[in-house]
Amino acid sequence: MRRRLFFQVYLTFLAIIVLFGVLTALAWWFIPDEHRAGDFTRGMGSYLQETLPPAGAPRHQMDAHLARLARHFDVDLTLFAADGSVLGSAGSGTGEERRRHRHAIMLPDGRTMEVDWSRNGVSGAGFIVVPGLLALAAAIGAWPLSRRLAGRLERLKSRVEALGSGDLQARVKVEGRDEIAALATSFNRAAGRIENLVEAQRNTLAAASHELRSPLARIAMATGLLADYADQDLVARIERDIAELDQLIDEILLGSRLEIDEGPARVDEIDLGALAAEEAARFEVAFTGGTAVIEVEKHLVRHLVRNLLGNARRHAAGSPVSVDVSADGPWVRLRVADRGPGVSESMRESIFEPFRSFAADGKGAGLGLYLVRRIARRYGGDAVCLERPDGGALFEVSLPARGEEQGP
Repeated sequence: MRRRLFFQVYLTFLAIIVLFGVLTALAWWFIPDEHRAGDFTRGMGSYLQETLPPAGAPRHQMDAHLARLARHFDVDLTLFAADGSVLGSAGSGTGEERRRHRHAIMLPDGRTMEVDWSRNGVSGAGFIVVPGLLALAAAIGAWPLSRRLAGRLERLKSRVEALGSGDLQARVKVEGRDEIAALATSFNRAAGRIENLVEAQRNTLAAASHELRSPLARIAMATGLLADYADQDLVARIERDIAELDQLIDEILLGSRLEIDEGPARVDEIDLGALAAEEAARFEVAFTGGTAVIEVEKHLVRHLVRNLLGNARRHAAGSPVSVDVSADGPWVRLRVADRGPGVSESMRESIFEPFRSFAADGKGAGLGLYLVRRIARRYGGDAVCLERPDGGALFEVSLPARGEEQGP
């Protein structure tokens, strides 16, 4: 599972605040205030010497006085002479199970008062409860900030994905004046430029196709008028060239549309077996297979089948060509095979790139195979060139069967 940015930011805030609280508690617990302790010791020493009976007073008098002090301050007191002997003591003696603190106070006359008490600060379970309460407060306080920050980034991410999927009008609402707002502004600017460039490309291709077809039509008309006077072989070659140029224009426009429009606008439920049989009869090649229902754009899949058959007839002239359609679980397989020169293993992937030449006679593959793969992947399938036993080429197209989940 991906770690969402929101939780990363939120937990970072939380960890910093809790760590600060724990370190503060530890510092308060372990680090003494030496300056304040020294002042306290000197002041208390003078006070105790003035308050306590003199060093030679009887033990019961000293104990009684120490008992009053011990009750008043809730501590245990022990008074030592300069030679270390005990002059008196008092206190409850309770709290042994708790962490105790002992502090010695020097009196100006050489005696020492030892003060023993139980600290009532954070201890034991307190080190769990206090950081826990601090973490809860930090969690409540950090939530809105983390949610707002991560939410803006998530909205930006969704718009980026929308642009990548073909929504050229995707824009992000600019919120605030920080770095994320600057990123959103840059994204909107870039998206606008992309939309303008794509629109310009569409217009250019449309205009170019029109401008190219006009002279091609005039050349075709002139060729027809010259048919009775010029060499018939030359006229036939010119007519074939005109047809190839016209087909190339169609394929360039189709390839451009497929690059821009990633997903199908609508799909038709068709029988690929029946469609392949029609095209096989049109090209006068053998067909085998049965019913295989798929959900695609019919005109594009028909174009795919014609491209494969035309490619086989062009590069394997004179050899038998066969078409087969079969259902293979969630997939429908279309195979077009021939007994021509075949495709070397090193070229079986590159021939699906635009304008790659692979035939022994130097004929180019043009855009035909490139469009075959683009159309197949449009519906979550693929097109590959496989090795065929005993020579020749074998092209296989896989498409999801009806009702199967389609890829992007």
